[in-house]
Amino acid sequence: MFLFTYFEDIGANLSDHMYSGFYNHSNRSIHPNDVKNVLDRAFANHVEKIIITGTTLEESKEVLKIAEQSDNLYITVGCHPTRSNEFETNPDEYYKGLLNLIKENDKKVVAVGECGLDYDRLRFCSVEVQKKYFEKQLELPKETKKPLFLHCRNSYADFADILKRHHDQLYGGVVHSFTGTKEEAKIFTDLGYYIGINGCSLKTQENVDAMVSIPTEFLMIETDCPWCEIKASHAGHKYVKTRMPCIKKENWNEDILVKGRNEPAAIIQVLEIMAATRNEDIYSLADALYQNTKKVFKI
Repeated sequence: MFLFTYFEDIGANLSDHMYSGFYNHSNRSIHPNDVKNVLDRAFANHVEKIIITGTTLEESKEVLKIAEQSDNLYITVGCHPTRSNEFETNPDEYYKGLLNLIKENDKKVVAVGECGLDYDRLRFCSVEVQKKYFEKQLELPKETKKPLFLHCRNSYADFADILKRHHDQLYGGVVHSFTGTKEEAKIFTDLGYYIGINGCSLKTQENVDAMVSIPTEFLMIETDCPWCEIKASHAGHKYVKTRMPCIKKENWNEDILVKGRNEPAAIIQVLEIMAATRNEDIYSLADALYQNTKKVFKI
């Protein structure tokens, strides 16, 4: 399906090692870094702007280097909940590093994050450490007036409680890669937060129903690549019309997508499922998502 419309992918992990040929925790690269090819495909498929996710202080610096390659690339700066232990050695110094990176790159940094809570992966970081440094990172938007790029997994009560306590001093944002219930979505939209939808948001019928319940004026679209691709097992897969040719990683070709590795060019598939299940005109929905993103991130 060919669409004369444009997308803004709000969440792309383009510094991930898969884009340098490292798969399944292997220490051997099977192909060269192909981020440029990935970006070329994205732009050719009407992805106008991409926000690259920063998940630690050092990774935020890495993604800044990628974003400097194009005026249509932006970044978030923050520490993912599963990496919150990085704060522990010197919390004030780590916080200052994040703050300075945001202030020194104001035009490229469009949000604070990825930050939040993740109770599905406590093997990486305890609840108490996550909560402590999520709350600490909420000082960043207070100092920079940036919106938040948020992560929430199996932690909705604590997550919402923390946001509510700071609500009057924050500048909104998006709960990205949403996989919660209708009720959980409403908690966030009632606070004025947007909801980011990708393949992981459309796995089950319950996921799809939750997405459909969210008012269009609170939706954004993303890939969360290289993860969260639309799979045949997903409840929404039957609504996908645009097929993306792909090959196995062992047969890598710079002009073709790698099977099992998501990328921004495939964002059209997320839109197709959203439009079909919401019974909305696909062009009108695409424009609404675009305008929502532009409004929040000022891009």
